[in-house]
Amino acid sequence: MKILVTYYSRTGTTKKAGEAIAEKLGAEIEEIKDTVDRSGAGGYVISGRDALQKRLTKLEPSEKNLDDFDLVIIGTPIWGWNMSVPARTYVTENKDKLKNVAFFCTMGGSGDKKAFLEMEKIIGKNPKAVLALKTVEVVKNNFLEKVEKFTEVLKK
Repeated sequence: MKILVTYYSRTGTTKKAGEAIAEKLGAEIEEIKDTVDRSGAGGYVISGRDALQKRLTKLEPSEKNLDDFDLVIIGTPIWGWNMSVPARTYVTENKDKLKNVAFFCTMGGSGDKKAFLEMEKIIGKNPKAVLALKTVEVVKNNFLEKVEKFTEVLKK
């Protein structure tokens, strides 16, 4: 089975989780790249507002052909109890190219269930598995056991 882990990460937390998942699965990995600068405190505020309003953005073109993958694992940070704007754009633009999906997110508090349900609704497919990680778990490297359980489900 050919697997792609694709993620958006504003601060590096979701990237760290995505890299751990890809390593466990021997999967290819690709970052979702936004054309909007979302760095710093101003980027934080703009990103939260855009997520609450469920806006889309313009992404840099993907280098991966999704038709080549049996499973695509999509990762997003949670912004204002929603998936990030770049992840929303990615799933909206690629929903018809995804054969099987799984989702993961990183968050300070909550919003994972809402984001996962919305991703499922946009794509029109049930995820094979979902993984929600608290930012503090990832930063302190206390998330690898959860990644192990998530990837074991996906290997079945």
